[in-house]
Amino acid sequence: MDAAARVHRAAFDQAMPWLTGLHTPDEDRLFYRERMFASFTLWGTFDGEAMSGVIAFHDDWIEQLYVLPAAQGRGIGSALLEIAKQEAHRLQLWTFQRNARARRFYEARGFVVVEETDGSRNEEREPDIRYLWTRQPAELSALIG
Repeated sequence: MDAAARVHRAAFDQAMPWLTGLHTPDEDRLFYRERMFASFTLWGTFDGEAMSGVIAFHDDWIEQLYVLPAAQGRGIGSALLEIAKQEAHRLQLWTFQRNARARRFYEARGFVVVEETDGSRNEEREPDIRYLWTRQPAELSALIG
């Protein structure tokens, strides 16, 4: 879980430098050990022995999806997202409105905006967006057939 926490922090800080320092490394590790590992399905990708990406999901929610900055653009995030898609007929997630790269990533993979907030309900007080992906009928047929 420590490796997942390191990937999370590196990717988060690179994507949203205005929120750097929100949590300490110890808090990140505790979050992954106590909350993510206990409540979500986690998958990771590795370059050798080093974790390069992580996804945490449960039911129809993607809670976390992070790829190390140096490993981005190599299909790691897409591969992790596909694992979650295989398990669900629909998926939801939140991302921050200012995280343009994440927004492009999700929209290119079939997610659509279903809600925007002013950030008053999240810890960061950052305006966010809820995305929804729904499996298309042709995708359902391929799974069944």
